[in-house]
Amino acid sequence: MSLLSLIFALLLEQLHPLALRRNLHAALGRYVDFFHRYLHAGHLKHGRIAWLVAILLPLIGTVSLYWLMYWVHPVFALLFNVLVLYFTLGFRQFIRSYTDIHQALRDHDLDKARNLLSAWRASSCHELKHEEVARVTIEEGLLAAHRYLFGVITWFVVSMFLGLGPAGAVLYRMAHFIDQLWDHEDPGDLGVFARQAYRWVEWLPMRVTAMIFAIVGDFEDTLYCWRTQSQSWPDPVAGVVLASAAGAIGVRLGLPILQAGLPQDRPELGIGEDADVDFMQSTVGLVWRALVFWFALLLLFGLATLVKF
Repeated sequence: MSLLSLIFALLLEQLHPLALRRNLHAALGRYVDFFHRYLHAGHLKHGRIAWLVAILLPLIGTVSLYWLMYWVHPVFALLFNVLVLYFTLGFRQFIRSYTDIHQALRDHDLDKARNLLSAWRASSCHELKHEEVARVTIEEGLLAAHRYLFGVITWFVVSMFLGLGPAGAVLYRMAHFIDQLWDHEDPGDLGVFARQAYRWVEWLPMRVTAMIFAIVGDFEDTLYCWRTQSQSWPDPVAGVVLASAAGAIGVRLGLPILQAGLPQDRPELGIGEDADVDFMQSTVGLVWRALVFWFALLLLFGLATLVKF
């Protein structure tokens, strides 16, 4: 059921993208803000309770609905899985933004590529050179692929294995959403807690993603970059994903860039060649190979389950 749910959800997202994603985020923001406003009384422990309640309610609802659907008929449970994945994945969003920038660079339209990347990152990238635009786009694409595809898949598979339906996908998406929301609106202790909670949720997915990159890419270089370079990145989650991907395809990521007129110091990730337009295509290939590996893994697991019974 996991494999079919994932395939149908990805096909649905490609054929009919979620046009109301911005409205969905606005609704989620109001939902989370309700608990933040009424349960957070200025103390960190109250903020933790607000986080737990905001997370647990949709999880309980998801599990309950899944069990109800499965009790009625497994087909309804499958459809429910597809619906939840459709709302929690964002693979097409990553592909569209990434492809537009890639095409602009291939057309040597640097200004257009800068504008597209600035809109994607929500920060000015108009001072970046051609190679820097390619490098930063690769980084953003890899992080988007992990956060809106592989991270969701990992927790979805875990929750399905535990008999909790698609609750894992909801857990991952909600933890990521609250981290982004509270880090912006409440950068104090509560924002720090939301970030730490998200890192707890990310502990397994980021390692699974890195290991799959190693399997479908250059295994030795992936493990080397993962072990020796990931901790130098300010964000530990992003560091693991970017360092492992850089080693997998043999590209150098990170490195200082100029932003807002000031040099932004960023550690070097990878031991390969400098990023360019061709490596942007290699990044897409890495993501697709990793996705196919997930399909193959779920297929083998499903066949093993059938043989067992």
